[in-house]
Amino acid sequence: MAALTIQVVDYVTPVVTYEAVSAGGDTFKNDGQTILHIKNADPSQKTVTADRLQLSSTGRDDNEAITVESETERFFGPFPTNRFNDAAGNVALSYSGATGLTIAALKLGNTL
Repeated sequence: MAALTIQVVDYVTPVVTYEAVSAGGDTFKNDGQTILHIKNADPSQKTVTADRLQLSSTGRDDNEAITVESETERFFGPFPTNRFNDAAGNVALSYSGATGLTIAALKLGNTL
């Protein structure tokens, strides 16, 4: 499991760097304002799952997942801290497959 680097995107730094996902999953430090941008260059769809560690308002503790279709990209998040953060303040991610999947953890910076 690797820790994703959160990138602040603003008018000064508008460029995003993507990293390959780890087959064993990834984590990122979550402040409730981070979103993920996921690109799937593989011919098969992938599922990205965020572990929900706390009960939701409906009393469920099931995880949140999105499907990233073949050769597309999706945004995922933000992730409320009271539902997704572990004791260290991280969100844990898992993937149905790592081939062709890249990710960027993003946070909006200062605006003009």
